[in-house]
Amino acid sequence: MKKVLIFGYGNPGRQDDALGVLLADEMQKWARENNMESIDFDTNYQLNIEDALTISEYDMVIFADASIEQIDHIKLTRVESNQKTEFTMHAMSPDFVLHLCQSLYNKYPETYLLHIKGIEFELEEGLTTNGETNLNLAFDFLVNAFGRSNFPKDILDRHCIEQKGAINAKP
Repeated sequence: MKKVLIFGYGNPGRQDDALGVLLADEMQKWARENNMESIDFDTNYQLNIEDALTISEYDMVIFADASIEQIDHIKLTRVESNQKTEFTMHAMSPDFVLHLCQSLYNKYPETYLLHIKGIEFELEEGLTTNGETNLNLAFDFLVNAFGRSNFPKDILDRHCIEQKGAINAKP
């Protein structure tokens, strides 16, 4: 059985920055209720070098993070290996983590990033109303995909346009 990791990251103390973490938490509850034993979950404030080892143990990885991009609600992109990184507090990108995974462990998981539109990022707990809406859309999207397949690569790929494109809310 192929193994999947849903990895949400962000800061729960900064309003909508919690979107990735909350999505992973909600998906974990759903997976338990639906006996989806091939899906594991992880969360953190940010991505770290050590995450390359973590993702090397999976066939598919879906990173989830709050986004300030000009998207309506959610967007799914394929993550492509990229050795470029910046040395700032929150700059370890999924692309660089995948690069390390491939370079250090010779592993090539199918990797995606689910961008969830965030609105406010102040030092305050709790999502904005729009953040809550976008979280629900992201959750529905993944539930629909995993409800059709334990390894929804084809479903996810179909929604990635030119590897950096927007998706509809439902697969």
